[in-house]
Amino acid sequence: MIKHSIDIEFWNKELKDKTPNEIISWALKLTDNRLVTTSFGVYSSVLLSTITRHVNDIKVIWCDTLYNTKETYEHASSLIKQYNLNIYRYQALITKEEVEATIGFPSVEDENFEAFSETVKLEPFRRALKEHQPEVWFTNIRVRQTELRNKKDILSFSKEGILKVSPFYYWTDADLDNYVAEHGLQKNHDYFDPVKALQNRECGIHLQ
Repeated sequence: MIKHSIDIEFWNKELKDKTPNEIISWALKLTDNRLVTTSFGVYSSVLLSTITRHVNDIKVIWCDTLYNTKETYEHASSLIKQYNLNIYRYQALITKEEVEATIGFPSVEDENFEAFSETVKLEPFRRALKEHQPEVWFTNIRVRQTELRNKKDILSFSKEGILKVSPFYYWTDADLDNYVAEHGLQKNHDYFDPVKALQNRECGIHLQ
């Protein structure tokens, strides 16, 4: 297992001043058993366009909550086609109508919110990890996004010992906006995650 062969503190220091391309290149040499997750959110094109230049058939895991905006579904469709993504889409085991009939569409304060989160996002995500069992997981989490993410780094380990690699971890929104403009990338201006709900809340999968 990679967890037993990587000195994560050492490598986080070594990689801190590296470019995202250099970080991705380093991580790809660790194993062929890797994947990238995306929500097709605001800056999803940044990581997807970058990583597919290195490996165009990497598994792309999308946990579709069923509550994405019209623009998000259009954004996803466009990026899947543009980068010929090797997409694996996971959804709740019941329909949106069944979710709302049994659990509803609860607010963060509602007692049903935990069950809602589990049904539409957390269970599908655990199912994805169980089916693919990656050793390396590329993500687009960044510092300053949530309290939890502030405690992470470029490299971190999931509860299952998967090495999580966040190539753009230290980039600001301004950095990403400049990158989007420079490379002519698409940006999703209308993204909503019903599990995250509030901007400073964690979406759930990075608690796994």
